[in-house]
Amino acid sequence: MPRRPTDAPGWLAHPLRWQRGPVPWPAVLRGALGMGPVFALGLAGGHGRTAVLGGLGAMFATINDRPGTWRSGAVTIVLPALAGALGLLLGQESGWRAVPVLAAVGLVSGAISVAGPVWSLAGLQLLVLTAVGSGTAPPAPGWPGAGAFLAGAAWPLLLRVLLRRPSGGRGRDERAAVADVFDALADALDAVGTAGAEPARRRLTATLDRADEALRLSAVLRLSVVLRPAAVLRLRTLLRRPGPIGGSRRPAGPPDVRPAARLDAAAALCEAAVALLWEGAPLPPRIGAGPRRLAEATRRDTLPGRLPAPVSDTAARSAFDRAVLDAGLAFVADSPAAPRPVRRPPVRPAGPAGRAYGLRVSACVTVSTAVALLLHADHWYWLPATAAFLVKPELGPLFSRTVSRFAGTALAVLAFAPLAPLLTGPWLPALTVTAAGALIPLALRHFAAQTAVVTVTVLAFVSAGGDREAAGSRLVDTAIACALVLLVGHLPRLADSQVRVGHRSAHALRHTRRYLDHVLADSRADDRADGPADAPAAAGQRAALRRAAYGSLAEARAAAETAAAEFRTGGGRDWLRVTAGAERIVDAATACAVRLEHGAARPAAPAARQVADALDAVADALELPEAGPRRLPAIGAPPEDCRTLHDIVAELHRIRDLTTAA
Repeated sequence: MPRRPTDAPGWLAHPLRWQRGPVPWPAVLRGALGMGPVFALGLAGGHGRTAVLGGLGAMFATINDRPGTWRSGAVTIVLPALAGALGLLLGQESGWRAVPVLAAVGLVSGAISVAGPVWSLAGLQLLVLTAVGSGTAPPAPGWPGAGAFLAGAAWPLLLRVLLRRPSGGRGRDERAAVADVFDALADALDAVGTAGAEPARRRLTATLDRADEALRLSAVLRLSVVLRPAAVLRLRTLLRRPGPIGGSRRPAGPPDVRPAARLDAAAALCEAAVALLWEGAPLPPRIGAGPRRLAEATRRDTLPGRLPAPVSDTAARSAFDRAVLDAGLAFVADSPAAPRPVRRPPVRPAGPAGRAYGLRVSACVTVSTAVALLLHADHWYWLPATAAFLVKPELGPLFSRTVSRFAGTALAVLAFAPLAPLLTGPWLPALTVTAAGALIPLALRHFAAQTAVVTVTVLAFVSAGGDREAAGSRLVDTAIACALVLLVGHLPRLADSQVRVGHRSAHALRHTRRYLDHVLADSRADDRADGPADAPAAAGQRAALRRAAYGSLAEARAAAETAAAEFRTGGGRDWLRVTAGAERIVDAATACAVRLEHGAARPAAPAARQVADALDAVADALELPEAGPRRLPAIGAPPEDCRTLHDIVAELHRIRDLTTAA
């Protein structure tokens, strides 16, 4: 929705936004039990530095304890914790010798951060713990310190496993993730023909990506599935007889395999649903009833019962109703194959996006480290660590991050000042850390609140270590870091947030091209098929390509929304409209796939190839803006009955116009 003239600009309004939602009580409990006991145990044993490092490990693990299955939580905790331990091992140089070390670590940290959200967390902890290791006096101990940090991070992970709800049986988390896809699908169908259709479709894409990630991690971490021979799986499934739809028996197939089959059924439903979204005609309520029943059956691990009868009045509705029935059959059909969730290729750290972001992080941290060494003889880690947090684009626009960081630190210092004289002995600091741990899940809804809670926690750590004058210096260092990052972050060609959006958008368009190639493949592909057995493989490949396209588009949109709220004096491309156009291209290709299955005319191979080449040309123009405007390759007139090519060509011209107008 375009911003009204009376609205505040995005860069000014963004710091005031607060995420809303229910209180995550299980996460609050894990936060309270995660940090305090680890810190108290170290203090009670008289090992102050070990207690602080263990508390830091527990603090970062609590921050990274995000919603999802316990297996996905294990990855988001373990990989960053290993990176943090490596940072402590690298941070053994003190004084000015630490500057080149932090510069190199900053370059690597920024480069690997573009590979995905978990790698971004790992890159952040690598850099922050390198600064902490170098900036304390004396430097943090090597292997003992890394071991204490990992032990502290392991405790919140163990709590996540121990405090799981016992009901639901094996695979409950995976079933819940797949059920959320069916529910999001029903919500998207209810929104067809309304202004909420596109946001509902984006939520559906995000939910499908989360379920896909949950099942992929489940397949990796559940060794009994990975190592079990396929012949044993086939024997087990053959010994089960499927019951009729609507029966009371449990679904067929091993419990480790059933969620993957349900996700495949949900992906097929999503494809048909996008075709309905593309038509834009409001739908009767019965259309969404089928997915909701499938969601409930998935959560309970039962059969879905009677599903709505099909009404095939259009090609899209016919495809959707058939997909609903196929999904119902998937609950009773044998599933001999192990789950094979889709992996979307990440952005390469060595590519342009990784190099640009790595240079930005390295420059900010190097300058901050040099200034910190000029101001402090020891305990100078706060300034470069603050800079490391501030350069993370997924935490919000740069101006918003700096304002929120300073405001959160100031609030924490004011709150901690009256507590500091009271924090004597091991128990009061531990109680303070326990209370802060309980607040972390709620504080993650706003960067300022997260900063305040983390700052109070760190001040409690250093106060227990004997540094009771740290609060004032932390506030001064935060102000200096904010000013430095604002200055470096707005230097031209070094830290342009729009460059990152261009990389993400180009990445998404190239995924879109691969998906479109598959959808618009010439009819000879059908003739080359070896038989009906090839149909599931082709459908699975198309689903994988579609999910990769939509997933990369979601990342591009997130980057575009951040760039739209950045403070900049000059003009720029309207990245939100660019990503919206790319989303419509994928929607058109999905609708085309549905129409082709129902006898629509397949476009000629030369026309399809010209459209694919045009997609590549637009992607190159987005990723390499310095090359100047580029003309789209000549595109022949597509068949009149092929709406897909007309729609895609129109969106490509709109994106090209937005690209060259800036």
